[in-house]
Amino acid sequence: MKRKLAFAVLSGLLTASLFVAPGSFVSAKSSSNPYLVVFKNDLPSDYEDLIEEAGGEVVRALPEIGAVEIKSNERGFLKNLKGVRGIQAANIAFTHKLDYKKIDRSAADGQPVTDIPQPEDIDSYWEYQWDMQRITNDGKSYDLETGGTSRKHKAVVGVIDSGIDPDHPDLRDNLLGGMNFVPAGIDSSETGDPDDIRDRDGHGTHVAGSIAGNGKIKGVGPNLGLRVYRVFPENEGASTSWIAAAIIQATDDEVDVINMSIGGFDAISRYTFQGEGSYSDVADILIWKRAIDYAVKKGVTVVVAAGNESLNLNNPTEITRYMNETYGDLGFEFKGASKEVPGQVPGVITVSSSIEWSEDEIAFYSNYGTRSIDVAAPGGDNGPIYAETGDLDQRDFHYRALSTWPTYLDPYFTSNLHDYALLHGTSMAAPKVAGIAGVIKAANPDMKPSQVANLIKKTAIDMGKRGTDQYFGAGEANAYKALK
Repeated sequence: MKRKLAFAVLSGLLTASLFVAPGSFVSAKSSSNPYLVVFKNDLPSDYEDLIEEAGGEVVRALPEIGAVEIKSNERGFLKNLKGVRGIQAANIAFTHKLDYKKIDRSAADGQPVTDIPQPEDIDSYWEYQWDMQRITNDGKSYDLETGGTSRKHKAVVGVIDSGIDPDHPDLRDNLLGGMNFVPAGIDSSETGDPDDIRDRDGHGTHVAGSIAGNGKIKGVGPNLGLRVYRVFPENEGASTSWIAAAIIQATDDEVDVINMSIGGFDAISRYTFQGEGSYSDVADILIWKRAIDYAVKKGVTVVVAAGNESLNLNNPTEITRYMNETYGDLGFEFKGASKEVPGQVPGVITVSSSIEWSEDEIAFYSNYGTRSIDVAAPGGDNGPIYAETGDLDQRDFHYRALSTWPTYLDPYFTSNLHDYALLHGTSMAAPKVAGIAGVIKAANPDMKPSQVANLIKKTAIDMGKRGTDQYFGAGEANAYKALK
């Protein structure tokens, strides 16, 4: 369900996705704005004084990667920073949002699937998990590795997302804890409690089920451990610095794999807002790079979704054109090249979305690119009739991916199910690869991230054009082949 935008945005019209929206830019003339600052090396001992002298206040420090998040009501704050020693880059902080709720549920979407039994009326949803059947070879991979036993987890996957339902019967036995990075005051429910990982949205719970569900639905590794890092409140976004802090914490917690069904776009070149200023996203890019490098160097395999804008990520000007078309009416003007983050950050496994009904096509929404996509995994879509006609009334939600949904939230609009939901997007594809990475680590604990990535690509099932291609990368990832 991952979606993105010029800074980072999610897929609203297609799925549940994560991406950065320009809301933080629109607020550029408000009384207090967030900024990201990256120093050339480590944070200097007097960094708080230096920032205060420039007119800002540090609200989050990331000493592991030499960066800080700052708030300031000084209109010339970025100019003030030019005189501060040791700073490599600074920009306005971006906000990543779960954008899929924009869909008008009263229109064509008001045709939910009603022929799947409610959980109290069925023992297993395996027959409805076409995606899991395919990447586990009808469950044969479970005979080789499940990620541990009912009493011991041999590998742990960190999920950086909107949280989890800690009491979901399919997830609770694999949940090992986590941390909340949402600050107090975002809404009335946000107190800043670091232990509050309760999912307000549903996205994170769905992702977690694909990785380590063990109940009526099965994940890739039904005995993998889960650690959850909540960076999204209910109806607001998350700064890149929150996500970077979660990456660092997950790494320090010694997870084996990180899944981020999150993404956005950074402008490499300069852009303007309402004809004023000259901005770039260099600080944002550096924070992504340094945080991921921190994880990979400590042995963590990082898996990310490719995004849902149907863009060729190898064409940076196409991304820039998309950004201008999407945000131009808000006053933004982008020039030059742009890139997708974190999908085009070195060291990650970037996943596109395959579908049930074709081995030649990826999902209509999935981003692609020869040098950008490593592998594909089942993310689902609306079925072949919709793919041919584009008729919203012809969408068939059975072709989406079934996974866990918070027990306390209303059913997601695609079905009348409670506790489970049908979603689609590269957000649904990435956690399957994260699960594969998890069971590989369970079976081979000494493998390095590069070795895990190479094994996943080497054992992927070739689809689309023969050999590596721009849509499937090395092919569709397969847990059974990777383990066997």
